Amino acid sequence: GEVAAAAATNAFARAAGGTDANAGTDAEAFWADHDHAHAHAHASREEAEAAAIDEEGPETPARRLADALVAALVDRGVVTRDELRTTVEKLDSLSREPAGPRLVARAWVDDGFRRRLLTDATSAAAELGIVAANSTAPTVLTVVENTADIHNLLVCTLCSCYPLSVLGLSPPWYKSRVFRARAVRRPRELLRDEFGLAIPDHVALRVHDSTADLRYLVLPRRPAGTEGWSEERLAKLVTRDTMIGVAE
Repeated sequence: GEVAAAAATNAFARAAGGTDANAGTDAEAFWADHDHAHAHAHASREEAEAAAIDEEGPETPARRLADALVAALVDRGVVTRDELRTTVEKLDSLSREPAGPRLVARAWVDDGFRRRLLTDATSAAAELGIVAANSTAPTVLTVVENTADIHNLLVCTLCSCYPLSVLGLSPPWYKSRVFRARAVRRPRELLRDEFGLAIPDHVALRVHDSTADLRYLVLPRRPAGTEGWSEERLAKLVTRDTMIGVAE
């Protein structure tokens, strides 16, 4: 049931022109395009509709397959279209307001919370009203901390398991075969060559492999010079990439 529902959610998202829950499409790109479009004069309704049809392009085999999958699952009562729509909207909202930065900022200002987060991230997240489990399946969140002597990197070598409940939608490169392979075989080279992050030789580099049941989040080091900052201000410094481990 969960697998079918997740597959239907992805298919529905593609068929409806929305976001694929596992495709890693960056929601910021949509909003950037949206803002760009509003910078120009509005076209007539007919012109806008014609332009939208042209931009969509011809129907592809993947689109037909997605439509057929959604129709079959809805007809068999596995899911409803309203459930799919609600799930897609929830996934889209995650990329605009991910919960991860709130967890990190609180850990930076509250050492007790930091210890609880590292011990039981799911329970600690609940203290802030954050549901750490992914919406598409029950998952356990584990937080690993960067220190002066340890740097952590997240990957899913099998597919694209990712803590979307706290990080939002995954970036396209996260599930690429090149990233997944190099993260395990040559992580220092990967970080240096692809992300411009040079990890000193004296710093241990730990790679954490996510699974269908277990997801990770990196607690980055607090930047120097931020003493006395509020949680809200600190949260703005936290990025998706720092919580994956490809940036500091």
